[in-house]
Amino acid sequence: MTQSLDLFPTPPETAQTNAPAPAAEEVARLRACLHRWAHQYYVQDAPEVPDAEYDRVYQRLQALESEHPELVTPNSPTQRVIGAVMDGLAPVRHAVPMLSIRTETDVTAAGAEKFEQQLRSYLATEQKRAERGERPALCPLALEVVAGAPIGYVAEPKFDGLAMSLRYENGLLVQAATRGDGEVGEDVTHNIRTIRQIPLVLPAGVPPVLEVRGEVYMARADFDRLNQEQRARGQKTFVNPRNAAAGAVRQLDAGITAQRPLRFFAYGVGEVAPLAQGTPHWQSHYGLLQTLKSWGFPVAEQVQPVVGAEALVAFHQCVGQQRDQLPYDIDGVVYKVDDLVLQQELGFKTREPRWAVAHKYPAQEMMTLVEGIDIQVGRTGKLTPVARLAPVFVGGVTVTNATLHNLFELRRKKVRVGDQVIVRRAGDVIPEVVGVVPPVVSPAGDGAWIARQPYVANFRMPTACPVCGSAVVREPGETEYRCTGGLFCPAQRKEAILHFAARRAMDIEGLGGKLVDQLVDAGIVHTLPDLYRLGLTALVALERMAEKSAQNILAALEQSKQTTLPRFLFALGIRHVGESTAKDLARHFGRLDAIMDATVEQLLQVNDVGPVVAQSIRLFFDQPHHREVVEQLRACGLAWPEGAPSERALQPLAGQTIVLTGTLPTLSRDAAKDMLEAAGAKVSGSVSKKTSYVVAGAEAGSKLTKAQELGVPVLDEAGLLALLAQQP
Repeated sequence: MTQSLDLFPTPPETAQTNAPAPAAEEVARLRACLHRWAHQYYVQDAPEVPDAEYDRVYQRLQALESEHPELVTPNSPTQRVIGAVMDGLAPVRHAVPMLSIRTETDVTAAGAEKFEQQLRSYLATEQKRAERGERPALCPLALEVVAGAPIGYVAEPKFDGLAMSLRYENGLLVQAATRGDGEVGEDVTHNIRTIRQIPLVLPAGVPPVLEVRGEVYMARADFDRLNQEQRARGQKTFVNPRNAAAGAVRQLDAGITAQRPLRFFAYGVGEVAPLAQGTPHWQSHYGLLQTLKSWGFPVAEQVQPVVGAEALVAFHQCVGQQRDQLPYDIDGVVYKVDDLVLQQELGFKTREPRWAVAHKYPAQEMMTLVEGIDIQVGRTGKLTPVARLAPVFVGGVTVTNATLHNLFELRRKKVRVGDQVIVRRAGDVIPEVVGVVPPVVSPAGDGAWIARQPYVANFRMPTACPVCGSAVVREPGETEYRCTGGLFCPAQRKEAILHFAARRAMDIEGLGGKLVDQLVDAGIVHTLPDLYRLGLTALVALERMAEKSAQNILAALEQSKQTTLPRFLFALGIRHVGESTAKDLARHFGRLDAIMDATVEQLLQVNDVGPVVAQSIRLFFDQPHHREVVEQLRACGLAWPEGAPSERALQPLAGQTIVLTGTLPTLSRDAAKDMLEAAGAKVSGSVSKKTSYVVAGAEAGSKLTKAQELGVPVLDEAGLLALLAQQP
């Protein structure tokens, strides 16, 4: 038993207390036992002691902590369920972004072979660049791959759960955060502590800062039991394990989360601050996973190292055959280059690593009845026909609606009300109608398949918007029908407000879908300027809106008034104008009025603006009500830096590449990026010899280390501001 206790040492928090030494020693001993037993029970599936013995030791620990409250620590087994209801989920900026990986939708063996071909092709191209002196020489292993050497991989299941980042400092779990948008997630530490597979305390010798990345999920059997309990209590059942797990993690009350049977698999790391001596030096991703496993983290048993594309194909087929028998949902497998140096050599493409890919399985398909065809009005006024279906369970989700894309696609598939159709979750995300099943009767004779009525008229697009009654038009050469109501259409209004409030637009924290629904449905908000006229009384009167939450919304609205011209342009929701185009417009014209008054010919002079985009911008600002919205927003206090075109053209950082890492004292990552791009710099996510500067804040990670190794100049926030202030 002594050896067992060494695996989970006494947390440092118990080292200095005012409690008697015997009590402190017994508490430490009991906690060590409980940590080990929980690991054996929940992770290893090999209990060391009977449940009664675990309960006896647990109750003894509770009694001691009750007698000596000063001995209670957040990482005690008794504190997994805190029970306090949180006011809200705080944002957490990831020290190392939680990036998504590319999806290979070719579900055949060719999908795995294509991945290896892409790796070899990229390295061969980079080798040619290196020979021309356009980049540094490739690492030795990359050169071997170019010469034809086999590539080693780690293959693992692609879990259908919720991505999670666990941050440990000095061996203690201090924070858990969801993926969010990859840069910023939600703090769910209070809930993650309830998951017994996740260690609260790590063994001696771990790095002082360790972020473990993995997936929170719910096993199918646990999900079925949970729904049985929900039905027995007369409560709403959950649709699928993934949503049940995600909903449980985002609960404000950790007591509710503790009642949900959540589990965890580790699959990688984020930030790691190494020890001065004895630091684990991982050479392979598989070795990294084995280290995490030795530290108490569960790793899927299917994870294995393989060599070559043929082995990837075999893994894909093997796991695919086991898919329905696995105790949890997966929607594919993941391949990762095993060697970490080779991973670094391959790098990233936009926000996706080249060295990893998710290889999907064929989308699951089911048959059901079309009960009706409805129209959905989107943010830009697009009218999309949607099949209203008899509920069907497909791809792990109960589907009641499926997109028909547009009128032309609907006609091509010859879908009519009363048809039996095949429904598929395209990409395992968006349900779609694949096609019509020929009218037949079920061979079982149970009436499940019913032929359509002898005559059903073709579906026709309405001439008036079903939401606001405005005219519906189809632009020449396009397949899409659109409502002309603009921001005055309630359907577009809600989506326009959500787009306006989005993080990359005006970044109005707390203004989510449910609140927007209430504001619009209650007639409180009709146009975007109405948001800035909201008062505390009107907000507090809304359902489930406490005074503190209302004050937070008003504070977020006030803060959003100071923005940038690109953000404001993007927030307006002009068709075809994304973030990049908005930045190009702002750089070219400098002032909003110049953009609003620009002719199509003038707009065509902007970088990457073609005839379609130019015409869309012109049509938007030709609408009097859109100009009125802009003027009212200005009157509400929205402001941004502007300058004459000639001034904007003088960009002091043009041609320079800058990397941001860590947390700056006053500037957010987005704010710093906006300022740098406005000055003409390119903001990159990786450090190389071509990097001009690295701007490093608190808790800067591997990018800072690489900059120091390459001799790239490093700036703090003050240095960044000084750089931005210099004249071109």
